Amino acid sequence: MRNAEMEGETDGVDEWHNMQAAYGDVDDRPHEECGVFGIYGHEQAVALTYYGLVALQHRGQEAAGITSTDGSHMFSHKGLGLLTDVFKSGELEQLKGHAAIGHVRYSTAGSNTIQNAQPIALSTHARNFAIAHNGNLVNARWLRIQLEQEGSLFQTTADTEVIAHLIAKAGVDDLTEAVILAANRIEGGFAFLILSDDELIALRDPLGLRPMVLGKLNDAYIVASESCALETVGATLIRDIEPGELIRITSAGLTSTRFAERRQRRMCTFEHVYFARPDSDVDGWNVHSVRKRLGKLLAERHPADGDIVIGVPDSSVSAAAGYAEASRLPLEMGLIKNKYIARTFIQPSQALRDTGVRLKLNAVRSIVEGKRVVLIDDSIVRGTTSRRIVRLLRGAGATQVHVRISSPPYVSPCHYGIDTAKEDELIAAKHSIEEIRDLIEADSLEFLTVDELMAGFNFAQGDPVPFCNACFTRRYPTELVDQGLNEEIEPIRIGG
Repeated sequence: MRNAEMEGETDGVDEWHNMQAAYGDVDDRPHEECGVFGIYGHEQAVALTYYGLVALQHRGQEAAGITSTDGSHMFSHKGLGLLTDVFKSGELEQLKGHAAIGHVRYSTAGSNTIQNAQPIALSTHARNFAIAHNGNLVNARWLRIQLEQEGSLFQTTADTEVIAHLIAKAGVDDLTEAVILAANRIEGGFAFLILSDDELIALRDPLGLRPMVLGKLNDAYIVASESCALETVGATLIRDIEPGELIRITSAGLTSTRFAERRQRRMCTFEHVYFARPDSDVDGWNVHSVRKRLGKLLAERHPADGDIVIGVPDSSVSAAAGYAEASRLPLEMGLIKNKYIARTFIQPSQALRDTGVRLKLNAVRSIVEGKRVVLIDDSIVRGTTSRRIVRLLRGAGATQVHVRISSPPYVSPCHYGIDTAKEDELIAAKHSIEEIRDLIEADSLEFLTVDELMAGFNFAQGDPVPFCNACFTRRYPTELVDQGLNEEIEPIRIGG
C-alpha cells in the first residue's frame, strides 16, 4: 500500500514500496538459524544446559529442546517458543543424566513446526542418538533425494535430519566413524552435537563458517556456539574447536580427531557484525572490541556532520561507542528497545505496521529534538526498518539523520546457516548507495567497504583473510550444490 505523501516518486521507489507492501513488517534483519550447547560429565547437566541455552537465546527464539542421558536411557523434551515457553511445567525435572545437548532455533518462514524442533532423536538397531545442528548444508536437498531413493523416510524439513540419516546408514558400528563418514558427505556451514548413551561428539565444518567453542567446568567438558554460554554456567573457555575437527567426550576423557583435510578458514564475518553477543569471543576476537573498531573506522573514513551519535539497539551499540569516541561526539541513548517484543506481526494497514515498529523501538524526544543525529546500524537488508527508524527520529524532532553502517552493502543471500532475504529482495542488490539513501529518507548514508571491514580485524588491504564475506561480495567459498540441482540424480551409497 502506497503512502499518499510518496506519490510522484520514481519507478525504482515504486518498486521498493511494492516490495515493502508485499512483505509487510518483516523483521528486516538476517537471522541465525540456531545455537547449540552440550555438556558431558556433570550431575547437573540438564540444568546447566538450560542456563547455557538461555545465554544463546539470541540465536533462536522460535523453538528449543534438550536431550539427556544417564548412560543407559535417553530423555528428551522440545517445543515451540522461547525456553521459558518450552520448559515451564516441570519438564526439566523429567530429564535426567550426566550428559545433555540442547538447541535453540530460528526457523525460516513456513517451517516453524514441532517436527523441526531439535535435538532430533533416532533409534537404530545399533544405537540411540540425538543430534543438534547449527548451520545450513548447501547439498541437503541433493542428499535428501538420494536417501529417499534408498528408502529413508523423513519426518522434518530440517538439514539436521539429513545428517542423522547419513549417520544411521553409514554401515559401521562405531559412532565416531559413522559421524566422520557422514560429515564427509555434507557440504556447507555446520557445527553439530551428537549425544548417545555413553558419549558426546562435537564437530565443526572444515571452513569454520559456524562458530563452536570448547570449555570445562570442574571435570565436565562443555561445547557451545558461543563463549558467553560458558561464562553463564561458570565454565572456563579452553579454545575454539578447529575447522574440520571432531571432539569425542566419554567417561575416559576427551579425544580430538581431524575428519577433513585442512582448508582455508572462512569464518562468518556477520557473527562479529551482528549475530554473536558482544561479550563472546569468536575465533580469537572479542565481539565488542571488533564492533567498536568498526565504529571508529566509520568515523575516520565516513564522517558525518552531527551533534549526537545513536546506535540502533542492541547489536550496534558497540559500533556507536567507537564512532562517538573517534568523532568526539556525544553518545546518546536516543532509541529505546522494548525487549519484551520479539517480532512484529503483519498488520492490515500501514498505520498499524508503523505502530508495530514503535512497540519495538521508541525515540527519546528530549534527546534527539533539534539535533543532527548520526545513526549507527550494523546492516541494511531490505531497507524497510531503516526507513522507519529514520522517520521515527524525525518524528521525535531530529533535524537531520545521517546513517552510517558498520558493514558493506548486503548484496547476496547466505547459504551457510543465516536466514536472509532472496537477492531480489535485498535493497543493495538493486540500488546504489545514493538510491538507498533516498529510499530510507536519510540525509546521508555511508557503508564500510570490505577492505575497511577487514581492517577492523587488523588485516591490511590485500592480506589473505580467514573470513567468508559472500553476503558482501557474492564470492562463495563452496559450490552451491542445491542451487543447480536437476531432477535426475543417481543414488549413492553412504559409507560403502
